[in-house]
Amino acid sequence: MAASRRVRSCVVVVACVLLASCGGVQPPIEGAGTMQQRTSHRASSGYQVVYRFGSRHRDGRLSYAPMINVKGTLYGTTYRGGAHGFGTVFRIPAAGKEQTLYSFGGGSDGALPQAGLIVVNGTLYGTTAYGGANGNGTVFSVTTGGTEKIVYSFRGGSSDGLTPVASLLNVNGTLYGTTFYGGAHLYGTIFSVTTGGAEMVVYSFGAGSSDGENPTANLVDIKGTLYGTAPVGGAHGAGTVFGVTTSGQEKLSYSFGGGSDGANPGASLIDVNGALYGTTSAGGSCAGHDFGCGTVFEITTTGTEKVLYSFGDSPDGQDPSGSLIDVKGRLYGTTLLGGSGDGAIFAVTTTGKEKVLHLFDSSDGAQPAASLIDVHDVLYGTTRYGGGHGCRIYNGCGTVFALTP
Repeated sequence: MAASRRVRSCVVVVACVLLASCGGVQPPIEGAGTMQQRTSHRASSGYQVVYRFGSRHRDGRLSYAPMINVKGTLYGTTYRGGAHGFGTVFRIPAAGKEQTLYSFGGGSDGALPQAGLIVVNGTLYGTTAYGGANGNGTVFSVTTGGTEKIVYSFRGGSSDGLTPVASLLNVNGTLYGTTFYGGAHLYGTIFSVTTGGAEMVVYSFGAGSSDGENPTANLVDIKGTLYGTAPVGGAHGAGTVFGVTTSGQEKLSYSFGGGSDGANPGASLIDVNGALYGTTSAGGSCAGHDFGCGTVFEITTTGTEKVLYSFGDSPDGQDPSGSLIDVKGRLYGTTLLGGSGDGAIFAVTTTGKEKVLHLFDSSDGAQPAASLIDVHDVLYGTTRYGGGHGCRIYNGCGTVFALTP
C-alpha cells in the first residue's frame, strides 16, 4: 500500500486548502471487518437549535471547534465572520442569546481560528491558523470581557511550527499544542508555550518513514506523556496514534493500516479508565466506498489497537470528525456526513454497539465538525453549515445545538 501525504477528508479546512487534494488515501476494503451491532434511526425528539449563526450583522460563521463551559456560559470560535471577516470568539448562555466577544482582525492579529478554547485562571486561550506577526498563526488569550492579546506568533520554517489548528492543553501551567506544518522535517510539531509567551518545539514530526505527519488534533496528557493522532504518515500512509513525553521522547507510534482497520485519524483521543478511544475518518468495513466510512477504535498506551465499530451506509453516519466524549460510560460523537446527507450524532458503547441519535437535514444544521460537550446531561455542539441564515452555501452559516440523549 503506497504511503500518501494527502488527507482524505475535508473535515480539516487547512488540510484541504494547503494540501492539493482532499482525496488521497485509498485503502482497499478487506472484507467484513470487526463484529459490531448497529441500530440506526432518527430519534431526535430531544434535539433543538440553540442559535443560528448569521442571524446578526457581522456575526460569526462556520464553527469548526468544540465549545467550553465556563460557569454556565458556553464559549467558542468561528472560522469566519465577525467585524473583519477573519473569525470570532463568541459566547452563548444556555438560553441562546449569542454575543460576539471578539472579532479577529487579520494581519498582526490572529486570523481564522479553527481550534477551540481552554480556560486558565479565568482567561481563555486558543490558536489561530493564520495571522500574527509572521502570518503563520498565533496563540492568543482573551478575557471573558473581550480583551484579546497575542501571546505568541509562530515563525515557521524548520526551527518553529506554523499553522496551529488544534486546541491547547494545559499541563501544570504550561500550554502544549500542535502545528500542522513546520519543524525540523516540515511535517508539523508539538510545541509548548507559557502564558507569558516563551515557546519551544518539543517534537518535530516526519523524523522517519513510519512517523506521523501533519497533526490536527488536540493532545491528551496521561502521566506526563502527550498522546494524539496524525491523519497521514505512518508505516502505511494512513495515519498514526503517537505518544510523546513533555521532554520530546516518542514512546508510542501506532500506524493505521487502512482497509478494515481505520485510516486518517483527524480527531483527538480520550482517556477512559486508562484506555484511549478515538475515531478515524476513513477505513473500516463500509462496502461500496473507496475510502471506507470511518471507525471508532480503542488503543492501549502500549499500542494494542482494535476497531470497535465501523460506520456503514446511510442512514448511519459517515466520516466521524470530532472527538468522542464519555458520558457515564457511553461514548458520544458526530459524523460530518452520512445520515440524511448532512451528518449525524451517534452513541457507541465500549463493546461496539452503536445508535444514531439525530440526523441533520441542513435546516437544523449540517456537517458537525466539532466534538460535543456535556453540560448537566445535555449535549451541546456546533455545525459548520446549515441553519438557514446568512450564508448562501449549504443553507446557512452553522448552528449551536443541544441534544438530550
